[in-house]
Formats: sequence, structure tokens, C-alpha cells
Amino acid sequence: MFRHALSRVVQDVLFMVLLAALVPLWWLSPDAGWALHERVDWKTVGALAGLMVLSRGLEVSGYLSLAGSWLLQRVQGERLLAVYLILFSAGLSAVITNDVALFIVVPLTVGLRRVADLPLGRLIIFEALAVNAGSALSPIGNPQNLFLWQVSGTGFLEFTAMMAPLALALTALLIAAVPLAFPRKRISVSGVAVAVSRDHRLFWVSLLLYVPFLVMADWGYAALGAAMLIVLYLFYRRHLLLGVDWLLLLVFALMFINMSLLAGLPAVQGVTHHLLQLPGEAFTAAVLTSQLMSNVPAAIFLASFTDDWHALAWGVTVGGFGLAIGSLANLIALRLAYQPGLWREFHLWSVPALFGGWLVALLLMR
Repeated sequence: MFRHALSRVVQDVLFMVLLAALVPLWWLSPDAGWALHERVDWKTVGALAGLMVLSRGLEVSGYLSLAGSWLLQRVQGERLLAVYLILFSAGLSAVITNDVALFIVVPLTVGLRRVADLPLGRLIIFEALAVNAGSALSPIGNPQNLFLWQVSGTGFLEFTAMMAPLALALTALLIAAVPLAFPRKRISVSGVAVAVSRDHRLFWVSLLLYVPFLVMADWGYAALGAAMLIVLYLFYRRHLLLGVDWLLLLVFALMFINMSLLAGLPAVQGVTHHLLQLPGEAFTAAVLTSQLMSNVPAAIFLASFTDDWHALAWGVTVGGFGLAIGSLANLIALRLAYQPGLWREFHLWSVPALFGGWLVALLLMR
């Protein structure tokens, strides 16, 4: 088991890249210090840990496969299924944040693999893009919105009205791309779902624990909530914990450390001042910076350089497209899917979406 775990770590390209970049970034940073753990947003890591355990519980219960079967009985074509999943992902993310929405939607989509022959990876790619678009609508839809909403001092409805045109336009852009990504053909249901075992008690325990865990996360006790969940499942369903992607937590911790060290480099700060002088100013700087350090750190970083909250919020939203690192939600979706070659296919759709979203946003801002 240890050898398998070590092999999994070595084969994880993103983890190895982040680990290799840590030493030079630490050495170059003028104020790095030894307390690297203080650069990690442990509330986010704790929230991820708890959500991974709960989503694994829902997946193992078998009821997500049952839900997938129910959906496929009512949706006959791949294109219509893609549209439904895009709208569901976008709408859900505006209410319960983009990362939580993915922990619900992606396992559901993975469950479809049991009952039908579908382009699973492409569906998950569009779900990842959809939660980036839909979560932009609400101040609580994603971490960068929550941060910018608080520091800008705008009201809830005012912030929502500011973001609504972009969120709706980006969602419409994804739906318009469906005919290019999905063929016009009927879904072939295999009927395998009938043989899938279902654990009624595990489903309800996992589902009902979502609410108290999210409340604890909202109060700032995500790490404690995650620890309580791990202990609970350790006694209740120990085998379930073995299927959780614990390496993802290390990836996120390293990402927080590396991006924080990168943002503290004087050269990076100098480049940022130049980015703010480009056409589009704060908007363009936010889009480009998100491609380097993800849109959440980009929002926090650029807030020290500009108070154009409208342009900044729109920029980090569009910046969630493009490279996978542009949004933490992208990384979550790709890791939950765990399909070989999906990273390459993701960029075949996300990079055009970046340019399309960039153009749409510029037109709306005129």
C-alpha cells in the first residue's frame, strides 16, 4: 500500500511541479521566513477535506448512479444532457459556491458512466467552466467574489447586479458551444445501474451532514468540522476514507504557499504595475494574473494595486477560464474526474472560452 501511495505521488505531475518550484521561490522571496504553513488558507483546505469525504460517501452509496439513471430516462440526447448539466452546475454554484457545486455535480456525472456510454470527460470540463461562470453571479458564489464584495463595501444586490450581465453571458457562451462539443445522437443506456448496490443509510448520513459541515465552515471551523467527519467515518465506514484523494489537499497547500511566495517577489510586483497600464487596465491585469496564480490569489493580490472593483471582479471571473490553474474549481473538477488525458482536452475548450469570455466582457463593459 505504501509503495502504491508513493507511486501515486511521483506520478502526480502538478504536485511534483509545485514541489520543485517551492525551493527556488522560497530562496528568492525576500521575506519568506520559515513559517510557510502560515501562508496556507487552512480554512479552505479544511473545507476541501470535509467535502471530499462527504462527496465520497454520496458516490459510494450508489444513489448518484441511480440519479444518473433517472436523468438519462428523461434526457434522450447528449446535447440536451450537456445543456442541463451546464445550467444545473451554474445555478448551483451561485448558491453554494463553485467548489461545493463541483463536489455534487462531478460525482453525479461520474455515476452516469455506469449506465450509459457518454463523453464523460468533456461533460466534466463544461461543468467546471459552468461553475466558474455561474458562481460569478453571487457575492457568495466563489471566494474571490466574497473577498471583493467585502472590501468594496457594495451591497449584496448591488454586487449581484454588477456581476449578472457577465455571469449570464458566459453561461450563454458555454451553451452556444454545446453543438461544437457534443454530437447530435441519442444516449445509449446500458442498464448496468440496476446491478449497482445502494447503501440507503450511507446516502442519508452523507447528505444530511452537508448542512452542519457548511455551517461550521461558514463560521470559520472548517478544519474542525473536517476532523470530526474523518473520525466519524473512521468508525462508521473506514473503507470509504481509502478512496478519498488526500493528495489533493497537499496540492492545494503547496499552491497557496507557492502563489504567496510568487506574489511577494519585487519583480512580480513591478510586472503587475505594467499590467495595469495595458488596455483594459485592471480587467486585463486580472485575466492575465489569474493564469499565473489562480483567480482567488489574483483578486487578493491586485486589490492592493487598484480599487476598480467592477473591472477586477469581472477580470478574475474571465480569468477562471484559460489555463487550469486559472481557477481552483478547474483543478477540483479535473482531480475528481481522474481521467488520463483530460488535462489536455480541458485546455482545448478552456482556452477558446477564455478568449470568448474576454471579448464578451469587453463588449459588455463598453
